[in-house]
Amino acid sequence: MIALRIYRSLPRTVRHRMLNLLPADRRLRLVRSLIGLAGAPAPRPVGARIDVRDGDERLSAMVVDDATPAELWHRNLGAVTAALLAAGIDHFCLPNTDALRSSVAVPADRRAAVREVLRCAPGLRGARVVRVRVPADGDPPRDEEVLRVFFPITDPRGSVVLGSGFACEIEFWHRDGDMLRAPRHNPVTHEAPARAVLVNASASQLSDFIPLRDSRRYRTRRDFTVVAPDRVRFPIDAVYTWVDGADPEWRSRKAAALGRQAGPVHPVAANDSRYVSRDELRYSLRSLVSYAPWLRRIFLVTDNQLPAWLDPDHPMITVVSHADILGPVGQLPSFNSHAIEARLHRIPGLAEHFLYFNDDVFLGRPLLPQTFFHANGIAKFFMSPAQYGLGDPTADDAPVNAAGKNNRRQINRMFGVTVLQKMKHTPFSLRRSVLEHIESVLPEQIAATIGHQFRHRDDLAVPSSLHHYWAYSIGQAVPGTIDYEYADLGHPSTPARLTELLRHRHRDVFCLNDTDSDPRAVAEQEQMLADFLPRYLPFPAPFELPEEVVAERRTVGATALWRQARGTAGLGSQVDAPTVPTLRVGPQVDAPTVPSLRLGVPLAADHGTSAPSGAEPAIRLGERRDA
Repeated sequence: MIALRIYRSLPRTVRHRMLNLLPADRRLRLVRSLIGLAGAPAPRPVGARIDVRDGDERLSAMVVDDATPAELWHRNLGAVTAALLAAGIDHFCLPNTDALRSSVAVPADRRAAVREVLRCAPGLRGARVVRVRVPADGDPPRDEEVLRVFFPITDPRGSVVLGSGFACEIEFWHRDGDMLRAPRHNPVTHEAPARAVLVNASASQLSDFIPLRDSRRYRTRRDFTVVAPDRVRFPIDAVYTWVDGADPEWRSRKAAALGRQAGPVHPVAANDSRYVSRDELRYSLRSLVSYAPWLRRIFLVTDNQLPAWLDPDHPMITVVSHADILGPVGQLPSFNSHAIEARLHRIPGLAEHFLYFNDDVFLGRPLLPQTFFHANGIAKFFMSPAQYGLGDPTADDAPVNAAGKNNRRQINRMFGVTVLQKMKHTPFSLRRSVLEHIESVLPEQIAATIGHQFRHRDDLAVPSSLHHYWAYSIGQAVPGTIDYEYADLGHPSTPARLTELLRHRHRDVFCLNDTDSDPRAVAEQEQMLADFLPRYLPFPAPFELPEEVVAERRTVGATALWRQARGTAGLGSQVDAPTVPTLRVGPQVDAPTVPSLRLGVPLAADHGTSAPSGAEPAIRLGERRDA
């Protein structure tokens, strides 16, 4: 890290001059060795304990080979509540202001008993207990003690630490006559009647991070199962587009398509670096499993290809062919991402609200659905300071910039405003109904885009820009904020930036993009990713095949793997597409009609409801009734 600090302390111009003296294929290697990105520690066996850093604290963590933040949330909360229940200590769970942590309330007069349980309970052996002083409500204000309980775990190389950030926090509520008063702020209330109906609530009622489908339940008070208006309760899916540019059959299809082109194809549109697969998809999907467990389903859109490591029959993921969405109107096979993206809303079974990912985009830390959508269904988009430049597309424009200018022309024609800014290369928050509406209003332009086999100067870029400005103009999207890092794999500063990401894990999202790399540097880029990605996201996803199976499948092309799997549930079983509302919008929109939201998974029996007056007698804190 000393070398890294020295390197980064140099003026940028000095760094660049030094590196530019080297051949392009040696620059990344020099920076990687300089900052130590390639120096991964040796793996430790599962079950060992190693010293790691958890925030600002050094502690001992158990080595595991598989874990997610959501599972740690459950483990910590479940261990605490089981121990309290076994000891006969009254308690109830409640939402924490930090959705990644859980909270358990205990009467303040049982503080000594709780400490004894934490010291002696067999189910809490190995847990770390930290006393935390927190500011409390009240006049005069006073500090309150919260006991933070968690099982620290890490991966075999100690790169990921799941510790205090997912702890269960025990807080002590004070009795004041017929009321209980909270020692600190929580999302529901600072006081509640001492006598209450207890219910078993789903975990998702206690944290927005836990998915609605999670069936595990915890004891709480009925008045803590209310649903706040800012809670997202509709299903959200994820969609990826992916291609394996090394697949021999795919390369033959691409060469044949290029040979049939009537006119010139922009060099960037057919550049091999656009289609290189370095297993980024594998790690991007891992980031979803770890950091967005609330996603309902994942759709992978491909040109009849399968990654060697993917189990296409796993229920979490559905593989979709280009033919399923382009149908008879598209130009197949398609090598034009604009064309494929323009028809994502045609994916059978896709939710109204979904996130669109390129495979070079990764979630960097646990996020809530509110990062991408408001609870009323309004999408968020993330504008970049980069601009398209004024004027119409020219022959010199890269296809992505030409498409942005075409988007601008359509937005100006429809809504009388001029688009200036690009969007950040993050997950795109999309609504099927808006995409349906764009296609219905611009049928000729969409048809022209999907008719181009390669990126073309006349294309529209629908999900990456057009959707956001269109949805904003009709009241279906608003600007949002996201903590974001963009790194070009060919730039010599990238190893240092990846080292910072690995050390601090301080970004919501990061993108590792390859725009137009020097072919001589490809091997070095692949090694850089091989150093970084398995350390940032070491735990496999449930739909990854065993490594011995993957090694054998890597000898088979991605298209051949598709043919082998054709007809299995992962490739042939699709649910019916939900009906999407039609947006009624003209050239100038005064007051757009907001389509009704289709709320997804049915809520638990008591989710968001209160017992009618007199419906059930109040019972004491220790009694229980199922919701």
